[in-house]
Amino acid sequence: MRYLLMVSVVFTLSSVQAGFGDWFASNKTKVTKPIVKVIEPIKPELVNINTEALLKILDTDPNVLLIDVRVPFEIKSTGTINRGQNINIMRGWIETQIADYAEDKNTPIVVYCGLNIRSPLAAQTLMEMGYTNVKNYADGFMTWKEQGNPVWISDYEPDNILYRKPIEVIPNVYSAIGAAQPGNYENSNHNNNLSFIVTTNGVLVFNAGGSYLLAKAMHEEIKKITNQRILYVVLENAQGHAILGANYWKQQGATIIAHTEADKQIKENGEEIYARTLTRQKDKLIGTKVIRPDIVFDEHFNLNMGGTKIELMHLGASHSPDDIQLWMPKQKLLIGGDTTFNERLLPIFLHTDIVAWVKTWDKVVDLNPKIIIPGHGHPTDLATVTKFTKEYLVYMHTQVTKILDEDGDLADAYDIDQSAYRDWGTYRELHRQNAGRIFQQMEF
Repeated sequence: MRYLLMVSVVFTLSSVQAGFGDWFASNKTKVTKPIVKVIEPIKPELVNINTEALLKILDTDPNVLLIDVRVPFEIKSTGTINRGQNINIMRGWIETQIADYAEDKNTPIVVYCGLNIRSPLAAQTLMEMGYTNVKNYADGFMTWKEQGNPVWISDYEPDNILYRKPIEVIPNVYSAIGAAQPGNYENSNHNNNLSFIVTTNGVLVFNAGGSYLLAKAMHEEIKKITNQRILYVVLENAQGHAILGANYWKQQGATIIAHTEADKQIKENGEEIYARTLTRQKDKLIGTKVIRPDIVFDEHFNLNMGGTKIELMHLGASHSPDDIQLWMPKQKLLIGGDTTFNERLLPIFLHTDIVAWVKTWDKVVDLNPKIIIPGHGHPTDLATVTKFTKEYLVYMHTQVTKILDEDGDLADAYDIDQSAYRDWGTYRELHRQNAGRIFQQMEF
């Protein structure tokens, strides 16, 4: 009996506890999880532009960055947009190289490729990286080229070491126009003009070329025009692209002529010039040796080749202290060498005296040439080389003078507005360097 009573009590208490537990469980406040809505960030919509819009942007905004995302092989085969804002960053390298050109995420950028396949992807990548002002040139390079807009070609003669083959400027005077860019492996150091004059008593070559192989290629083109032998080779100055082919011409029996100061530079710095060029040209410098000129002069050296009168002159300091010019008085033709530039920005060297260069220019004007073969760029007239040479020098001198008068510094010189020259060849490589060197020369 006692056992039954105890079992009953335990059962009853257990039921009660179970009941209280169920009650507490059933009356416990239910915790509901908040509904979290994940709001995706709104991606900026890609802005596509056509050729008309791109031209307007390039004409009005010197700060825009125009990026060709194709591979170098395509550019070498077809060309690229010839505007000063243009650069090449391959699609696969856009993430790692863009900061080299655009640290500011607000930099205006236009991206393009050949047929609008890769450029939208590259533009989208830039926007995802935080660049805020990105556009895609949807027409693509092929449309740009088909419409006749300016195109830069990396090599006009891919099967020849010459960048361009010679063209006839006037009867019996020819010039192979070099690339409007620094000398590199691709252009084989042919970034200056290599000219020659055919007479009834031999050929005169102006500039030996930047290597033995380049000089040899030039000679092969001369042989297609005349069987006259090479009598003289004139070195416009002591720069590598003017002197390093001289030993080839010497082998052909030519007499090498240069300014006295050029001979001095070759003697003192020739091996350094060769070594510096070798780092860029590598195997293309095979056979090249530095040699000194056979004849040097200070101011004038006259030649009469089969009735063709030729005057070699040193008009004064200009691009280099040793620059010389060739004058044909009857034809009123001037081979101006590096005293005269066209189509590209001139470089200011550490030894360049821009005040002396401007004074030397007066002597160029006094000659009153009808046609000028400049050191760089296509043959043209006096007004054009004046624009690309003297007017640029005067502008930069004036701007630096203002900075010095206002106690400005080197940083102010780097900020000189040179946007008017942005479409000239070598602008990107040289404009800041030029400003800095001119400031330092004038300051001290």
